[in-house]
Amino acid sequence: MTGSASAVEIIDSEVRELIRRRGLDPWQDPSQIGSLVDEVIADYEDRSLLSTLPPVGDSRFAARTVFDQVAGLGPLQRYLDDPEVEEIWVNAPGKVFIARHGRSELTTTVMTAGQIANLVERMLRTSGRRLDVSTPFVDALLPDGSRLHVVIPDITRRYLALNIRKFVLHAHSLDELVSLGSLTGHAARFLEAAVAAGLNVIVSGGTQAGKTTLLSCLCASIPPRERVVSCEEVFELKFSLPDVVSMQTRQPNLEGTGEIPLRRLVKEALRMRPSRIIVGEVRQEECLDLLIALNSGMPGMCSIHANSAREAVIKLCTLPLLAGENIGHAFVVPTVAASVDLVVHTATDHLGQRRIREIVALPGRVEGEVIETADIFTTREDRLTRAEGFPPHPERFARLGIDLAALLAPVGAPAGASPAESSGASAGHGQPHRQAEL
Repeated sequence: MTGSASAVEIIDSEVRELIRRRGLDPWQDPSQIGSLVDEVIADYEDRSLLSTLPPVGDSRFAARTVFDQVAGLGPLQRYLDDPEVEEIWVNAPGKVFIARHGRSELTTTVMTAGQIANLVERMLRTSGRRLDVSTPFVDALLPDGSRLHVVIPDITRRYLALNIRKFVLHAHSLDELVSLGSLTGHAARFLEAAVAAGLNVIVSGGTQAGKTTLLSCLCASIPPRERVVSCEEVFELKFSLPDVVSMQTRQPNLEGTGEIPLRRLVKEALRMRPSRIIVGEVRQEECLDLLIALNSGMPGMCSIHANSAREAVIKLCTLPLLAGENIGHAFVVPTVAASVDLVVHTATDHLGQRRIREIVALPGRVEGEVIETADIFTTREDRLTRAEGFPPHPERFARLGIDLAALLAPVGAPAGASPAESSGASAGHGQPHRQAEL
């Protein structure tokens, strides 16, 4: 075992030397690196037969190990290659965790502090982002689309903290979400029609609840004739549309200038003749600029962290207040009620399955600081079922030739039957709910 390890070390050293001589970039030329590793191993095996060099042993294992160390992420590469692994995080050199099917696992992988630091340096090399004492946090995108987040001491207690969130897109459309069991066919048809009709949709949910995947699937329902402009902290959304411009934020440079925040991107997007604007996620005062854009007649969608659809509405009324003291509830609350049409909430159940839990409409009515909401779909007995509410702007559906009443009629209900009649609900159950006071 010791001899095999020594052989891998020698091969690794020879591969790195050839990379330097030939001026190759391991991240940009992985296929050439793979061929180079095979070439070095073949040459090494020939030399080891006539010398005292330690034998390679398993040449396939050696090739994989050297390739991962040179052109991959070393001990972490196998988790990136595993399609079932959703996230990787390192709390300390001996504590490497992964998330699989929504559940965390402590792995047997052990790394040194130096290995972790070298990996982070390599990962950031192609991102254009930096990590130092003045900027102890970094959020970047890896070449394969995974999202990297790093925090260094002394913000952390002792060791560098590393998170790699793989963007495992299991679905590209609402129909595929139905196939995965995350959404019912009835709700999918409604959401597809709502997006086509230009309703403003907010996707809410917790961390790792599938917000980005759901938002990408909703974007797949945008008519292909529309021009879409997206704004994200780092590129995560996937589009299959012909006319798309994607923008991401930028950190300040070493002089502290050149920063491009998300709020700036939202403003610039409005100057790019969009038919629809998509914001990856609102967390701060950029929520105000998004609401103003939506309130001006610009259709759009975004995601937000929240525990329920109604809490998402409360948060949409709170985040704009971060923009300045001159922004108050008297302006924000009616703007949210008038700008947001639907909130789609997704969550992870106890088995790690991501499911749409509710679809809530905002009819646009406000009393004081209370926004009315209406359930269109809600979860009953662990299944998403039709409720009694209807979305705003029925005329937009009518323009597309969509019969909204028929579209939302419960499965198996006679044409023209109201949801309350078909479900046997009480007369008062279909009344709009009132949002908690702010």
